[in-house]
Amino acid sequence: MLTLAHGPYTCRIAAEAGGTIAALDWQAPDGRTLPVLHAPEGVVPWTQATNKFGCWAMLPFANRAFGSLVDDGTTRFTVPANDPSGTIHGFGWQAAWEVTEQAPDRVVLLHRRVDGPDPYRYRARQEIALGADGLTIGLDLTNEAGETLPYGMGLHPWFPCADDTTLAMRVEGALVFGEAFRARGAERFTDGGPYAGAPVFATGRETAWSFLGWDGRARIETPSRGLAIAIAASDSLACPLVWQPAGAAFLCVEPQSHAAGAPSEAAVRAVSPLARLAPGETLSSWMRIAAAAL
Repeated sequence: MLTLAHGPYTCRIAAEAGGTIAALDWQAPDGRTLPVLHAPEGVVPWTQATNKFGCWAMLPFANRAFGSLVDDGTTRFTVPANDPSGTIHGFGWQAAWEVTEQAPDRVVLLHRRVDGPDPYRYRARQEIALGADGLTIGLDLTNEAGETLPYGMGLHPWFPCADDTTLAMRVEGALVFGEAFRARGAERFTDGGPYAGAPVFATGRETAWSFLGWDGRARIETPSRGLAIAIAASDSLACPLVWQPAGAAFLCVEPQSHAAGAPSEAAVRAVSPLARLAPGETLSSWMRIAAAAL
C-alpha cells in the first residue's frame, strides 16, 4: 500500500484494489490524529464487493445501472453484473490501477478497459495529491472506443459520523425515489434543500438522496470530536448522492456527474443524463477534502 504525506495530512492508497484511498488522517493543532475518512481498524480494500470506507472512483458511470442496462436514449447495451440490482459504480473500483507517477505527496494512477462484452473502452487517470489545502483527487476519463458512448463518473468518500454530526450543503432539487432507489421523477427546492440549515445528520433511519444542482460545497461538523470537514468539487460533479444506513458510523457525500440510475432509467435521464463522449473525448472532474479544528 502506498503512503502519502504533507504537513498534517497522511493517506494510504491501495492501487491494486480499485485505486482506493484506504485512509486519510489529519493531525489536529492539539496533537490528536483524527480520521477524515471512515476507515475501520485492520480493514483493507478488496474488489469482491464495494468497500464501505475510504474513497474510490466510480466510472464509466456512477451508482446503479439497473438490470445492467446502459441506455441513454441513443445507445443501448448491457454490461457485466456486479451487484444484485445489476451493475453498481462501474468497473474502476474492481480494477488494479497502475502507478505511473509517484512522489512523497502525490501519485498518479491509470486504469484502462481494453476488452469486455460491451462497447466500453476507456482510459481513466486518477491523480491523488496532498497539500496545505487538504486532499485533492482529479479524475480524467477518455473514451477509447471507436464510437460515441454515454459516460459518467463520481467519487465515493465515506466520512465518520457521530450522534452530533451535522451536514451543510445547498442544492436545487433531488430525485424522488420509489422502491429499491428507482426514481419516479424529480422535485425542486426553493430553500436550498434539506441540509441548507446544517441539521444534525443521523435520523435513526436510512437516509438516501440523489441531489441535483449542487453548488459544489459541503461541510461536515462533529463537535464531540472537534472536527470540521470541508468538501469541494468541480462543476462537473453537481449531482451528489448522500447516503447512510440506519445507525451507521459513517455518512457518504458522493459527488457524481449524473443522478442515481441515469445509466438505465428514463426518468433520471430526463433530468440528469450521462455525457456522450466521442472517440478521444475526455470527461474531467476533481474533489477536495480538507479538515479543520472546531
